[in-house]
Amino acid sequence: MGRGGEMRALLARYHVEPGSGDVVAATLREMAETVARDEPACITYHAARSTDDPDVFVLYEEYLDEAALLAHRETPHFGTLIEGVIVPLLTSREREILVPVAGTTGSGVEA
Repeated sequence: MGRGGEMRALLARYHVEPGSGDVVAATLREMAETVARDEPACITYHAARSTDDPDVFVLYEEYLDEAALLAHRETPHFGTLIEGVIVPLLTSREREILVPVAGTTGSGVEA
C-alpha cells in the first residue's frame, strides 16, 4: 500500500488516426523512459501495440496510491507527450481505474 491508500492501476486503450501509430509508439517509449526516471510512485508503466491493428495501443500502469496516479496527470511530461502529441492523434480513448488484486513480476522462466 502507498501513502495512506490502496494502489491504483490504469488500463487505457488508444485508437489513433490511421498511419500515426509509429509516432504514438515513439512518444510512448519516451513517456515510459521519463516516467521511470521522474516518477518513483509509478510502479509499472507498460505500453503495447496491437498485432492486428498498428494504430491501437493498450497501456497498463500501476501507482502506489490514488494521489500518485493523480500527480502523474499533472507532470510536465504528461502535458507535453500525452496531451500535446498523442491526444490530438486519438480517434478514441477508453480508460479504467482499477485496484490491483494479484500479480507477479518477472517471467517465471529461468534463464
